[in-house]
Amino acid sequence: MYDLVVIGSGVTGYGAAMYAARLDLSVVVIGSVEGGTITLTDDVANYPGYIQMTGQELADKLKEHALDYPVLLETGTVTDIFRTKENIFYVITENKTFLAKSVLFATGMKERELEVPGHDELKNKGVSYCALCDAPLYKDKVVGVVGGSDSAVKEALLLAKYCPKVYIIYRRQKIRPEPVNARRVEREPKIEVITETNVTEILGDQRVMGVKLDKPYNDKDILTLDGIFIAIGGIPYSELAKKLGVELNEKGEIKIDRSSRTNIEGIYAAGDVVDSEFKQAITGVAEGVHAAYQAYKYVNETEFTFTCQDD
Repeated sequence: MYDLVVIGSGVTGYGAAMYAARLDLSVVVIGSVEGGTITLTDDVANYPGYIQMTGQELADKLKEHALDYPVLLETGTVTDIFRTKENIFYVITENKTFLAKSVLFATGMKERELEVPGHDELKNKGVSYCALCDAPLYKDKVVGVVGGSDSAVKEALLLAKYCPKVYIIYRRQKIRPEPVNARRVEREPKIEVITETNVTEILGDQRVMGVKLDKPYNDKDILTLDGIFIAIGGIPYSELAKKLGVELNEKGEIKIDRSSRTNIEGIYAAGDVVDSEFKQAITGVAEGVHAAYQAYKYVNETEFTFTCQDD
């Protein structure tokens, strides 16, 4: 039996596991994608202590730090979880079951898909959700990015290294990146921003050939493109937490307090899956650290009983 099971092997999970192990908790981290979604980020320049690195490099460093302690990493997907009357959690993957006194959800989120005609037919045929993965495939081609967040702008900046023209298409009046990235966009002549506009259809036969807009741009409602990258936010992986009775907000994010506690004792959450307004690698790791400390207090202040009948 483990003191803490961390569900999610991204930077949030690694940071939490490292701190929990420092507090002499027995810890296992379970995840299907080592490093999490930040490994798809080309440029991380806002993590304190590191001026610039890739997302993969940051994830590797946090993983290495966690493994400097007796932390077990388990590759797999948690398919079910339940709690016994003795307050023991059963965390079930495809082929293993882990018993735990406390659980941290660091499950992150999945990309929100653009629900317009043509999307499903052309996904992976010019429709992409990862510039770091696919940008080299669009060298010397014209592409668009749907979205106006900092993540969307960073996608556009990376694409501009390969493409002669990158359009940012955003439904609101103004894109909303971090100031440093806003300045980079302003200085990048390859990037053109189209605001107050929605993509209503993705056009093409075997490959993306363009998108249809809900209002004319340069007197045309068809924008010719070779590829379209979607960056419109995410959907939190909170289904298992909901199953346990954890309270979610209207977006499906797990509600936590300032110490990363949920409404249920022994259950904590951190990172992109929670209801924090500002989601960054550094804030997720900090929330994970808070969770580790709270788990330490809970485990050491709570009596647990385990009998064979729980099997």
